[in-house]
Amino acid sequence: MSIFGSIKDAIFGHKAAAKPAAPAQAAPQAPQTPAMPQMQQSAAPAGPVDVENVLMVFETERGTSDLNWRTSIVDLMKLVGLDSSLDNRKALATELGYTGATDGSAEMNIWLHKAVMRELEKSGGTVPASLKD
Repeated sequence: MSIFGSIKDAIFGHKAAAKPAAPAQAAPQAPQTPAMPQMQQSAAPAGPVDVENVLMVFETERGTSDLNWRTSIVDLMKLVGLDSSLDNRKALATELGYTGATDGSAEMNIWLHKAVMRELEKSGGTVPASLKD
């Protein structure tokens, strides 16, 4: 799996990912039979994923308030449980089309953070402007 795919799966697959919605009417369920158990829903969220909210939940759950995930790609990767090594950031830069030097510079890391947020938004996430700029 790609590095970005792992980031996206970590955020979009989180139980608190979907924005709180108005109570939905319960859909009738087909009766279960022993021969055919009811299938669980796929991991796809029902609505847009509030990326900032999910990351704040991670921060609370994991006790990682010292991470600067709002601007740091290294801290963002750590928050979602990924290896933030230079090799992984180089791989992420390649995936996302970074054309500069992949030496771990501040320029590369800032670009990566913004690119990840843009890609999360393209994938159905709600990302506030403060995380994209």
